[in-house]
Amino acid sequence: MPAPRLEGGCYCRALRYRLSDAPAASMVCHCRTCRTLFAAPVVAWLSVPAAQFAFTQGAPGTFSTSPPVTRWFCGRCGTHVAYVHAEDPGWVEVATCSLDDPSAVPPTHHSWLSHDVAWVRFGDGLPTFPRSRHGGP
Repeated sequence: MPAPRLEGGCYCRALRYRLSDAPAASMVCHCRTCRTLFAAPVVAWLSVPAAQFAFTQGAPGTFSTSPPVTRWFCGRCGTHVAYVHAEDPGWVEVATCSLDDPSAVPPTHHSWLSHDVAWVRFGDGLPTFPRSRHGGP
C-alpha cells in the first residue's frame, strides 16, 4: 500500500507543496538559528529526499541564513516552509507545522540541546542530542 501523500504550505495558502512519500526523519530542533527565525523556543523539522518534495502552487521566496543554507518562505505572508543545505542538496528539510496535518509526522528526537533556552522542558521521553544526532558541529 503506498504511503499517504502529505501536503502543506504557508499561512495564507499562496504557497503549497506535496511530499510524495513518508519523511525519512523528523526532529525537534533547539538551535539558535531556528529559535531566531521562528521566534519560538523550538522548531520541528522533517527530512525528505528532494525528489519527493514539490511545490504545487506558488513560488517560494528565498534567503540564506549562512552561505550553504537556502531557506524557502512565502513572499506574501512570510511563512518559512523549508530549507536546503548545499552540502546535502539531495534532501529538503520541511517545517513540520507547515504540513496540513503536522500530527501525521511526530518527531523522533531532539537536537541541539546545547543551544536550549533554560526554561524549555520536554517530558516526551524522546532521545536528546547536544548537537545534531549525527554528531556534527
